[in-house]
Amino acid sequence: MSRPLFCSFLAAPLVTLAASAALPKPDTDNGGITLPPGFHAVVVADNLGPLRHLTVAPNGDVYAKSRESGLIALRDSDGDGRADIVKRFGSGSGTGAVLHDGWLYYSTNSRVYRYRLTPGELVPSGEPELIVKDLPDEGQHNAKSFTFGTDGALYVEVGSPSNAFGTPDRAPGAKGGDPTEFLKTHGGIWRFDPDKAGQTQSDGLHYTTGQRHIVALTWNPIANALFGVQHGRDQLHTVAPQYFDDEASAELPAEEMHVLRQGSNLGWPFTYYDPMRKQRMVAPEYGGDGKKAAEAGKYPEPLVAFPAHWAPLDIVFYTAKQYPEKYHGGAFVTFQGSWNRAPKPQKGYNVAFVPCDEHGMPRGTYEIFADGFAGMKEIPSPGDARFRPCGIALGPDGSLYVSDAQKGRLWRIFYTGD
Repeated sequence: MSRPLFCSFLAAPLVTLAASAALPKPDTDNGGITLPPGFHAVVVADNLGPLRHLTVAPNGDVYAKSRESGLIALRDSDGDGRADIVKRFGSGSGTGAVLHDGWLYYSTNSRVYRYRLTPGELVPSGEPELIVKDLPDEGQHNAKSFTFGTDGALYVEVGSPSNAFGTPDRAPGAKGGDPTEFLKTHGGIWRFDPDKAGQTQSDGLHYTTGQRHIVALTWNPIANALFGVQHGRDQLHTVAPQYFDDEASAELPAEEMHVLRQGSNLGWPFTYYDPMRKQRMVAPEYGGDGKKAAEAGKYPEPLVAFPAHWAPLDIVFYTAKQYPEKYHGGAFVTFQGSWNRAPKPQKGYNVAFVPCDEHGMPRGTYEIFADGFAGMKEIPSPGDARFRPCGIALGPDGSLYVSDAQKGRLWRIFYTGD
């Protein structure tokens, strides 16, 4: 998971790969991906197994969360851009990994832990400390993404194990239920004390609600606010074939980027956002027919509406200077790629760039920054993709690191202007 780095004690470890270090020699094919002119990439490590989020220390050490179990620590001790020391530690499947205030925090599907890091130490020598426990884990949408605010608080997302709270869920004619009780413990973000051990969900502040699932979550220090990109709902054609054909189901709804302030309600499960109509619509489970707009002003419009089913997995705001000025202050979002656009080809499998204004707010547009992860222009299913981008993190020299959720490749993307 990509976040501004707050831990200062790692600034002078035994092995230093600081911002002043020379950029590495890029791979001739940029590690199998395509980038804008002047950008290059090197494969830091490969075949690590499916990776989720990652974080980079000020000395260049990389910590990646393994989807299967534990974490992976990587160090490039000779400065060639490739990790020559790779260590596995810890246990538990999950998603999040963030360095904060001298600690390495990570999440399983129901808990948040942290390890104390000692300067110069690649793998933590102590045992992990349990910070938050017993979060809901019901299989679907159970990744516990998290980040830290400039207030020092820990923000944890709890997704909704549902498509649109219909009965039966994802089935023809599904009828929406009353989600009031459900949303007290699901579909939102909770704020915790990062230094207090053994907290449960009831100890946290219920910060936002009305969310399906937000895995791409970060704090933007320029706007001084929490941002996320929500996974839009699926299977409109399956639920209401009388209103939605296969094409509509493939192209609807948008993946929504939002600023998440205390008390925000994004409108799930009652609504979805139609990027063609540029309107928030009533979900078919709650009486929608593809034409009925939601009550104006009740729920926020997305700051950016990305194409349907791209599956946003991580986000970072570019606060460094290595990249050209157009990227300064903007956001990079990874998209793992769709699974449910059939009979159309699957799409996504890229990293997008979102330009922002001087206040850190998105301008409403995006462009594809890194592509070619899938290995082909059209793929019938996610299993056919060569790579699926997941985590993204900012390194100390301004390089971006991107992880692969398919086989476990890790890229470092940098700018030389050549």
